[in-house]
Amino acid sequence: MKSDSPEYLQRKQFFDQLLTVFGRKPVLEALQMPDVKVHRLHLAESNKKQGIIEEIIALAEAKGAELVYHSREELGRISKNAKQDQGVAADLICSGYGRCEDFLAKPSRSNYQLLALDSITNPQNLGMIIRSVCAGSVDGLILPEKGCAKLDALVIKASTGTLFKTRILRCKSLARSLKQFSQAGANVYGLSSHAKLSLGQIENSGPAVFVLGNETHGVSKEVAEACNSLVNIPMNNGVESLNVAVTASLIAFKDML
Repeated sequence: MKSDSPEYLQRKQFFDQLLTVFGRKPVLEALQMPDVKVHRLHLAESNKKQGIIEEIIALAEAKGAELVYHSREELGRISKNAKQDQGVAADLICSGYGRCEDFLAKPSRSNYQLLALDSITNPQNLGMIIRSVCAGSVDGLILPEKGCAKLDALVIKASTGTLFKTRILRCKSLARSLKQFSQAGANVYGLSSHAKLSLGQIENSGPAVFVLGNETHGVSKEVAEACNSLVNIPMNNGVESLNVAVTASLIAFKDML
């Protein structure tokens, strides 16, 4: 079987790092962030070059983006949301984007630590989690392609732009990826208020993945079965659980305090 050329793999890696946002205000807000890099700005040919469109074009050009004009039908295929794209979409460069399998093939360090998300549906929570991952001591965030909130303008805003600095590892199936990490020697811990083992009782040696579950239902059964063990965060005064973004912060900073 013929292997892919280095040029193809390099090109594929670049396009895997692109995040497409759409809509006039979301694109404008993304372009106004100093750290955001833009590959292409997609515009409908029917747009009138005035007001916010003029501002979007000026910001994109200042960042060195390529401007491409399309029919409304073509733009709808790019944005994947023709009803709400308002004739504007932008391909933003997320340099930390990658795939779980690529990270496993070449980990950032031998005792890496990652956070993984199972059905986190609130964009505000996802953005705050990304911000904690970026600022903390963990090596990245595992994010399944389906089931979690989409990486859109709301998430970008909630992350205060740190989305573009954070290592985000995508996967098709979280349960399958967690099993691969376990087989590679990582300890996979699911966070659960019902667990007998606490976060402070686990050993810090060796690679580890900490899995955070849905805001209401917690870690799903399929994902829990892919974990090596479940751990809890001890609570006082009868409090049952913390907001998932707060939990993420505790894990992200636990080795820095």
